[in-house]
Amino acid sequence: MVDAVTLVSIALLVGGVVGTLLPLVPGSLLSLSGVYLYWWQSGFAEPGTVALVVLTVLGLVTLFAEFFAGSLAARVGGASWTTTTVAGGVAVVLLLVTGPVGLLVGLFGTVFVLEYYRRGDAAHSTRSALFATVGTLASTAIQALLTATILLAFVVTVFAF
Repeated sequence: MVDAVTLVSIALLVGGVVGTLLPLVPGSLLSLSGVYLYWWQSGFAEPGTVALVVLTVLGLVTLFAEFFAGSLAARVGGASWTTTTVAGGVAVVLLLVTGPVGLLVGLFGTVFVLEYYRRGDAAHSTRSALFATVGTLASTAIQALLTATILLAFVVTVFAF
């Protein structure tokens, strides 16, 4: 029989995968919460030390992707740190007001305008804006894959037959 804490742990892990696809839901933190809740409930026995370390590292990489992948992609595309910081703030505000489409449009537009103002080069501005926008979308995909990996690895490790 499966106890309530185990069910809550698995629900948190599933919520982590779903949360990576929803704006403002911290999928990686939900996944790590599920892992650590189960670990605590098992008397710190399951998952084992190696599995716990691997799952924790995956969760931290997911958290890093959540917060920094879009900014790093913008930097790779040539945007300045100031541009990425301002664009991130604008994107969050627009996300709250208009949803995910507003986030993407606002991110692209902000990076384009600020980089054009900074350098006066439309091609550079477009490239930076595309990198930032695609990086944000790729970040979501990476987060979904990593949290799904955490869920699968957890289930295999804890419920191995």
